[in-house]
Amino acid sequence: MTNKPAITHQQTAINATYFSLIGNTILALVKGLAGFFGNSYALIADAIESTTDIFSSFLVLFGIKYSNKPADDNHPYGHGRAEPLITFLVVGFLITSATIIAYESILNIQTPHDLPKTWTLIVLGIIIIWKEISFRLVMQKSKLTNSSSLKADAWHHRSDAITSVAAFIGISIALFLGKGYESADDWAALFASGFILYNSYLIFRPALGEIMDEHVYDDLIIEIREVSHQVKGVINTEKCFIRKAGMVYHVDLHATVDATISVKDGHDIAHHLKDTLREKIPQLGHVLIHIEPNE
Repeated sequence: MTNKPAITHQQTAINATYFSLIGNTILALVKGLAGFFGNSYALIADAIESTTDIFSSFLVLFGIKYSNKPADDNHPYGHGRAEPLITFLVVGFLITSATIIAYESILNIQTPHDLPKTWTLIVLGIIIIWKEISFRLVMQKSKLTNSSSLKADAWHHRSDAITSVAAFIGISIALFLGKGYESADDWAALFASGFILYNSYLIFRPALGEIMDEHVYDDLIIEIREVSHQVKGVINTEKCFIRKAGMVYHVDLHATVDATISVKDGHDIAHHLKDTLREKIPQLGHVLIHIEPNE
C-alpha cells in the first residue's frame, strides 16, 4: 500500500531543501563580494558559513531522498534512520564553519586593518530579513514533514541570521566609534561562531534521541490511545512504544480485548485497529498490535 501522505511530505521536504540550496548559493556570493570590497571580515565569515550551508543542504537533500526509499528485505522498517545520521553530518559542517570563523576572527583581531564600508550595513540588513524568513519557512516545513534533517537545515538559516546580526552590530560599532575600534567587526564574528556552536548542540541532541529511540512522543501516544478506543472490540490500551525513523513513526501497541472471543476475532480486531490508526494518523509507519485478554 502506497503511503500518499509520506510521498507528499517527501516532496515538500525536497522543495524546501532546493529553496535553501538556491538561497545559500546566492547569499554566499553576495556576502563574499560585499565582505571583500567592503573590508568586513564579519561578512566574509558570514560567507564562509553560507558556503558550508550549501554543502549541508546537499547532504540534507540526499538524506531526505534516501531515507524515504521503500522498505526492502535488508531494511524491513525502511531507510528512515539515515536522516538523523545526515543530521549529524550537517552538525559537523556547522562546527567546522564555527571553528574556521573563530580562528580567523582571532587572527584578524590581532591584525590592524581599515574600517568596514558603510554600505555593508545595507547588505547585512537585507540578508538578516531574508534569512529569518527562510528560517521560518523551512522550520514550518520541517514540522509538517517530521524531518529532523530539514529542521537542522532551518537552524542553519537562523544561525546565519544571527551571524549577520552580530556582523551588523560589530560594523556599526566600528563605524560609529571610528579609528581604534576596527576590530569590533572581528569580535562580532567571534561571538557569532560561539552561537553557531550552541545551535549545533540544539540540532544534535534531538537527532541523537531519535537514533537512541528516546521516549519523547507523549502527545502522539495520547492521540494513538484516543483513536484506539474508538475501534469496536478494543476495551483498553496498555503499552505503547514509538520509534521515529525519518518522517514516520513506528508503533508497538498492546490492546486489550474480551478474553472470551476467538483467536480469529482478536486477529480481526488487531487488523482493524492497525488500519484505523494509519488512516487517522497518516504519519504512522509500521504499526504492530499485540492483543491482550481483558481479565
